[in-house]
Amino acid sequence: MDLRKLKKLIDLVQESGISELEVTEGEEKVRIAKHSASPAPVNYVAQVPAAAAAPAAALATPSPAAAPAEPAKPDGHEVKSPMVGTFYRASAPGAKPLAEVGQTVAVGDVLCIIEAMKLMNEIEADAAGTIKAILVENGEPVEFGEPLFIIG
Repeated sequence: MDLRKLKKLIDLVQESGISELEVTEGEEKVRIAKHSASPAPVNYVAQVPAAAAAPAAALATPSPAAAPAEPAKPDGHEVKSPMVGTFYRASAPGAKPLAEVGQTVAVGDVLCIIEAMKLMNEIEADAAGTIKAILVENGEPVEFGEPLFIIG
């Protein structure tokens, strides 16, 4: 494969949100994978004889008090992300946020922007009411169906 094509493929992987690309051209095959800076945690499981398994299982069960408490979300309508991308509260860096907690919104009002594949997508309110909570921080990645706002 031509070195220029290979360089373009590497640039494509770096600029896009994909983590892996595989291209087959004739009998040549190239696979480019992007790895994150921190390795994924690895869980090890030890083989325990059946007699010792019951006490070990009792010790391994976390107590409810030890589990981290997730902050309670206010009741109301969830505005969910229609796509995977990067969440932005304002239309430009340094600009006033499009939506604030306590602000009254109508159906169709722009709440935020999600950048996907270098395209800026305005996300509109699908219910009228007052914004009770903003569930995502500015510049954070979001998944499809992830709650973004609570409107009450």
